[in-house]
Amino acid sequence: MAVSTEGIKQLRKKTGAGILDCKKALEASDGNIDDAVKSLREKGAVLADKKGERAAAEGIIGEYLHFNNKVGVLVEVNCETDFVAKNEKFTDFAHSIAMHITANNPQWIDTEDVPQEVLDEEKDIYKKQLEKENKPENIIDKIIEGKLKKFYEENCLLKQPYAEDDSISVEQAVQDLIQATGENIKISRFVRFQVGEETS
Repeated sequence: MAVSTEGIKQLRKKTGAGILDCKKALEASDGNIDDAVKSLREKGAVLADKKGERAAAEGIIGEYLHFNNKVGVLVEVNCETDFVAKNEKFTDFAHSIAMHITANNPQWIDTEDVPQEVLDEEKDIYKKQLEKENKPENIIDKIIEGKLKKFYEENCLLKQPYAEDDSISVEQAVQDLIQATGENIKISRFVRFQVGEETS
């Protein structure tokens, strides 16, 4: 089917993908924007996996200071080249992630950063709560799995719903940027300052 220029523009705005990729995705999905977005995001995930091993030694420090001057964040976002580090889409993303961290207060970047003792403690709390409800062991395990997923979504930056578009996770937003820039992108570290609290 023929694809409209407006449809391509819409899809590019949503995904940051190239014109040709957007055109192909729309043709494959019979002009359905949502299906085309899904298709491009799946392709982006594959691209992200391929680029994940490449060194991301360039980048910038994104920053955000809340209007009341009581909460602020510095976050290091890396890419492969200085060219992308200076790209407006990349710098906007770093600033957006700093704002996201200010608002959502994640404790870690990803699930593997959560200390084992913290996980063990969480599991122990869930198990004790569920045992009081006399649930079967196999059901308890499934419920604990679900509760841990929720724990990760609340506490791990990459698993949180992205503040700028909560229909996707921060992890998906990173993959979208990888697809848009053609480079490996990585959120390396962050520090969140809040008056009266220890830094995280």
